[in-house]
Amino acid sequence: MSKKSKKSRGFGKFLAGAAIGAGLGLLFAPKKGSETRADVKKAIDDMISKIKDIDVEEVKEEFEVKLYQIREELEDLDKEKVLKIAKKKAKQIRDAVDELVEYTIEKGTPVLEKTAHNIREKAIATTKDVLAKLESEEN
Repeated sequence: MSKKSKKSRGFGKFLAGAAIGAGLGLLFAPKKGSETRADVKKAIDDMISKIKDIDVEEVKEEFEVKLYQIREELEDLDKEKVLKIAKKKAKQIRDAVDELVEYTIEKGTPVLEKTAHNIREKAIATTKDVLAKLESEEN
């Protein structure tokens, strides 16, 4: 682990600890309002003095790296989700049109059977086109 990463994590832990400590102190301290305000002011002053020791450029760089990684992961996740959902919906559409064709055959209606077959072919072609487009975008 790099020094930058350790330092950034330490800074994040410090801020979280300071915020939690200050909040708990305010909640559970049986002090007068003026004493509580003085304690909060002192805590803020302490935090400001510690923040002055932090290398801002280093923290900025680390944030940028992490944000870029998160953005990339989210984009990949979105593409994977969309493709997975599209495949599931395509199967549902195919199942529904297959049921429609079977129903028309069962009922012995040749005119509707031909229409159902046409709908099935168009639905399958459309779902294949959508899936192919999503898969090509994924790569």
